[in-house]
Amino acid sequence: MASSRLFLLCLAGLVFVSEASPVGSGEPKCPLMVKVLDVVQGIPAVNVGVKVFKKAADENWEPFASGKTSEFGELHGLTTDEKLVEGIYKVELDTKSYWKSLGFSPFHEYAEVVTAESGHRHYTIMALLSPCTYSTTALISGPKECGAPASVDLQDEGQDFV
Repeated sequence: MASSRLFLLCLAGLVFVSEASPVGSGEPKCPLMVKVLDVVQGIPAVNVGVKVFKKAADENWEPFASGKTSEFGELHGLTTDEKLVEGIYKVELDTKSYWKSLGFSPFHEYAEVVTAESGHRHYTIMALLSPCTYSTTALISGPKECGAPASVDLQDEGQDFV
């Protein structure tokens, strides 16, 4: 049973990653974009709160950017190339509020991805959500136009099934 659920989650992830993304903000460059899919319903996760933090010299997390996912489950325009400087960043998805709004009792309060920015790369953070688990993947490339990755480096930061 667990292996078939994992297979379905992976299959949903492949479909999610292979879909062409619409450009939501109209901005020519997207150094950081977030895409979220609700795997229970098989649809984009709309209105998921997203917060981005940057680690300060004193090791505390300082607010950097925030927003909510669109009707496509995407959030563009979080930052610019000039503002996304070298450092350690945390992307936090408010999964609890999302699932509660749909009548579910979620296991996780939020999903997070922590990554280091080492120089003018562009990131698409993708998350597959269910009430009891999440999985994240990052597409990492050089500076690019939105929706046109130059190269791909997949990194799994997700949680195992409970």
